[in-house]
Amino acid sequence: MNGIGVKELAFVGYPVTDFAKARKFYGEILGLKETSAFEHEGELGWLEYDVAGQTLALARASEKWSPNPNGGGACLEVADLDKALAHLRANGVTIAMDIQDYPVCRLAVICDPDGNTLALHQRKPNHPDAH
Repeated sequence: MNGIGVKELAFVGYPVTDFAKARKFYGEILGLKETSAFEHEGELGWLEYDVAGQTLALARASEKWSPNPNGGGACLEVADLDKALAHLRANGVTIAMDIQDYPVCRLAVICDPDGNTLALHQRKPNHPDAH
């Protein structure tokens, strides 16, 4: 075995403080499909969304894991970055970094209701992973 034996990415997780706002943002505004919801002591404590076969998990924030605009973040591939940002602006979503243009891609950064950042990415036709 090399290293610690990593088999795959289990999920990407974000701490949230308000599940109603999080559901609206991730489910309605971003359009992700909710796949699981788990309660702890009678309260919602964990939500999972499918992102092209990978799991984006939202968990109740705590003192040890709280929302942070400067933390790590997921990067979501979108078909049309301009349309995506127009939709997000129309829904009052904070744009933390407007579109940056790079040789093989375009990228912008948005904030969820708790201030966690998500990057939006659009590959250009010459991107190494373009299909």
